[in-house]
Amino acid sequence: MIRHIVFFNVTDPSRLDAVVEGLSILKDIPHADRLEVVRNTKVDPWSDEVDIVVYGEFRDHEALAAYKAHPLYSESVARVRPLREMRISADIDVGNPNV
Repeated sequence: MIRHIVFFNVTDPSRLDAVVEGLSILKDIPHADRLEVVRNTKVDPWSDEVDIVVYGEFRDHEALAAYKAHPLYSESVARVRPLREMRISADIDVGNPNV
């Protein structure tokens, strides 16, 4: 299983809802076993840079690639990229003991 985690922050706090909406269309892509778009609760006193987290679980690398190739993924990028400042992504292969 691949865990796909992406952190975002927005350039203007008043656009936070628009970014959440733009990312939420990713939930309609059928290749994820689980996909969440959530606002960061910002309870960590050492870090509050992240506004939104996208968390996904995928069967394998092929499913993640199919997710990223889906037209809704491109639409989400087009909607969100102009409104966000930072995007950091991590993909974790939890089924591979050699990693």
